[in-house]
Amino acid sequence: MLGGDMSNAFSDRSGPRQGGAGRAVLWVAILLSVALLSLVVAVAVRTNPLASDSTTNGISKYKFLEECKEQLEEADSLNVSLQGQNVPLKTLIEQSSPLAAGEELHVEVASESREWVAAAQTNPEGGWLAASPVLISIHGKNASVRPVGSAGLQCLYSKKDKKTTAQIVPPSQ
Repeated sequence: MLGGDMSNAFSDRSGPRQGGAGRAVLWVAILLSVALLSLVVAVAVRTNPLASDSTTNGISKYKFLEECKEQLEEADSLNVSLQGQNVPLKTLIEQSSPLAAGEELHVEVASESREWVAAAQTNPEGGWLAASPVLISIHGKNASVRPVGSAGLQCLYSKKDKKTTAQIVPPSQ
């Protein structure tokens, strides 16, 4: 059915090569794409809110914020600063409402991630400082949650001591 002329129509490469202009346009498009991608990466790195100088502050901003959150997960060991004294949070809560068997104290940051990151500031004495509102609740059996209230959180990383400490402060302080 197909003649010899038709089968060779697509495989004949003996003629003059064409498409040099198309290839140049393709290379220009590739180079412009790489340049644009480099610009986007440079801008993103420069405006990263978690970018920090860990040698100046002892640890990175990200690590500092994660250490603060880890301390909140251990709510039973958190202290509340009351008139210059540190009182265990669990003791204060149990004065008004003792924890039943199977109930746990929970403290979580109430601010949004962007606000939490912006709250971390360099400590002039070396390290990091952050303050944020927190929500305090009691989690019980069967996923029940009993809100206790809100308070403030003060978190500090001391470069000298190489330690992060978190404490709860009453809303009025």
